[in-house]
Amino acid sequence: MLKTSRTPALPRRSQRGLSLVELMVGITVGLFVVAGATFVVSAQLGDNRRLLLETQLHQDLRATVDIVTREMRRAGATLAPEGMVWQQGSVPQPDAHQTVTLADGGREVGFQFERAPGITGPFGYRLDGGVVKSRIGAAGWQELTDRAVMDVLAFTIATDFSPPQTLPCPRGCGGDPTDTTCWPQLTVRSYVVDITARSRADPAVQRRLTSRVRLGNDLLESRLGPGIGGLCP
Repeated sequence: MLKTSRTPALPRRSQRGLSLVELMVGITVGLFVVAGATFVVSAQLGDNRRLLLETQLHQDLRATVDIVTREMRRAGATLAPEGMVWQQGSVPQPDAHQTVTLADGGREVGFQFERAPGITGPFGYRLDGGVVKSRIGAAGWQELTDRAVMDVLAFTIATDFSPPQTLPCPRGCGGDPTDTTCWPQLTVRSYVVDITARSRADPAVQRRLTSRVRLGNDLLESRLGPGIGGLCP
């Protein structure tokens, strides 16, 4: 009886896939990675949006402050300043454009100056419903700030005058060389413009700017009394 030789069987390699637990752990780790990346991208987009809103608000607020400052500095200006020089023996005439008026607790300012021949205003600025408005003569009040961009929370103008300086005269008042009560006085007039606003798109974005305005025309006052010519006795 013949014996058949058998080839020895090769050992099988063990093959196995991922178990359900391993698959769930992998998915969980992947979700954490995706969530972290999403959070970082979202934070960067939010910071970028906030930076753009802050830049826009700051630029618009700066432009508003610059316009108010530039226009107020011209209060009392005239195209013929030589006519305001007080000559010896002449009767001092008050400049009708010198007056700057504040109303509504400093939230409104009015003034005049000669922008062009025959065009003297009145000009001014005020806060109305979250918008700073500009007064341009007969055209009335017009919006200066964009209500779609920013909401103006506060707009105030306060005086910051220097103490009046007495200008010396050659002689005293009423024949008394020590009496200086009738000598003219010079006052340097300055105003502080303060504006606070927030972005319409994101109320958390707020900015405040302050500007100091010195009027180009100092206030010179005669104290000799009405109808008396000159500045000095």
